[in-house]
Amino acid sequence: MEAAAEATATLRDLLDPKGLAAAVDPVGFGGALAEAGKALVRRPLPVARGVLGLATGSGRAAVTALRRGLGSHDAGPAALPDKDRRYADPSWEGNAYYFLLRQQHALFAEQLRRVAGELDLSPTARRKVDFLVAQAIEAASPVNWPWSNPTMIKKALETGGQSLVRGARNALRDVATNRGMPRQTTPGQFAPGRGVAATPGTVVLRNRLIELIQYAPQTEQVHEIPLLLSPPWINKYYIMDLAPGKSLVEWAVQHGHTVFMISYRNPDESLRDVTMSDYLREGLIAALDTVQQITGAAKVNVAALCLGGTLATATAAWLGARGDDRVNSLTLMNTLLDFAEPGQLGVFTDDTTVNRLERSMRRSGYLPAASMKITFDMLRVNDLLWNYVINDWLLGEDPAAFDILSWNADSTRMPAAMQTEYLRTCYLENQFAEGKLELAGERLDLASVKQDAYVVSAEADHIAPWASVYAGAAKLGGTVRFVLSNAGHIAGVVNPPSAKSRHWFGESDHLPADPQGWRDDAGEHKASWWEDWTPWIAERAGELRTPPTIGSEVYPPLQAAPGSYVLGS
Repeated sequence: MEAAAEATATLRDLLDPKGLAAAVDPVGFGGALAEAGKALVRRPLPVARGVLGLATGSGRAAVTALRRGLGSHDAGPAALPDKDRRYADPSWEGNAYYFLLRQQHALFAEQLRRVAGELDLSPTARRKVDFLVAQAIEAASPVNWPWSNPTMIKKALETGGQSLVRGARNALRDVATNRGMPRQTTPGQFAPGRGVAATPGTVVLRNRLIELIQYAPQTEQVHEIPLLLSPPWINKYYIMDLAPGKSLVEWAVQHGHTVFMISYRNPDESLRDVTMSDYLREGLIAALDTVQQITGAAKVNVAALCLGGTLATATAAWLGARGDDRVNSLTLMNTLLDFAEPGQLGVFTDDTTVNRLERSMRRSGYLPAASMKITFDMLRVNDLLWNYVINDWLLGEDPAAFDILSWNADSTRMPAAMQTEYLRTCYLENQFAEGKLELAGERLDLASVKQDAYVVSAEADHIAPWASVYAGAAKLGGTVRFVLSNAGHIAGVVNPPSAKSRHWFGESDHLPADPQGWRDDAGEHKASWWEDWTPWIAERAGELRTPPTIGSEVYPPLQAAPGSYVLGS
């Protein structure tokens, strides 16, 4: 009966034009392309110039390739980047055929961007068209296809054709078991509690939304003010407790902090009506209550990542509205508070897309984990898609073991009500930055967050652009230390000390209005931001004391970390 009812609901949605649109084109690319088509009809000259430019450039590239085939070293007409590891094979320069393919692709990319850039489009259509143009350019890259990848040919010859057999097998496997996407990891290489999420600890609280982990002390004495970590629930918590030596949890514990971690449940249909207010009350507030009861601390330091940072800041504002100052300090990592310029995620967060997403979630009660993962993979399509097309399918190799990508593949669902509320209030209406966001009966104001804040962003972050993180940090009401790390959204957080580590910060905690002005004046420091944060948080963590017990009579130990919620699929 349930299957029949679901099939009937699916058929009804597909017969409804809006339901069909949500199923076939959930991001609304069709409307953007239609607008682009109309703009081309109104102004066909850019297309004509683009075709002429491509034809002229292609002719010059063909002549140059012919001359290179005869021994010349002439440069082609297309401007190529100085470094692109995809084209490391010397055949791209030494073989006339591959040289011509790369030149043609670069010319195509140049003209396509030029034509698209001259279209008169609405802001929403502009974001989507630019995104599609970028996707088309990357998909057309000759390195991605068997007839135009010299490394594939060499590998096939070296292995007597075995690489082709393995690649075909991998492609068939991925079509059958991985939604047609190439594997980024080999299942079983890493698992929570084995290789990752391995810092010793104990679950001391479990409710319908979270488990709370208390980590075992690794120093004889600890700071009296405990540290609560607030991860995003878009993915599993252990990006903050990755492999030993790369774990922020481990780092904090080894530097004398009593550390607690929120581990969110992977929601199913039963949590379809859970809201952001529920995540505030049953997530961070419940965790704060538990931490204080176990440790006896009057205040708690909170360190948070991405969406977990948005919620942590909202919690501080919510508590402040009630005269409660138990949050001692905030550490915010790659956290958007001002969503006016959301970067590439703006492609997926316009009104039409949110409406279609809301409709598609009605039946299941959640946004599927696969949808979340594909969205984020498409934002880094070269690294997370085409790189593995080449490695797995063209070269017939297995993916290299990589703990971050194993975590990335361990995606979670998002409750329907919370996901819609989050996208509407933050991305569409920017309510938090404008002082209009209401959660659990309180209106929240960023300026009312008076705690000292350490705000770190990453210069190559494609999910939370650093300038947007800066804009939100500037609205906080307390003293803010803004730090810019190297790397991207995840590698900027998983940033243990290394020779490659860099971060920048200004001489003053005052943040000028212009983020680029701040960036120009900021000093470079050849160290991880972890090393800068360590004395900052220590100054705000109180005196040293004997470590508290693991759990208490009120919150007895339930099971060893990483707990059960992180294992939920």
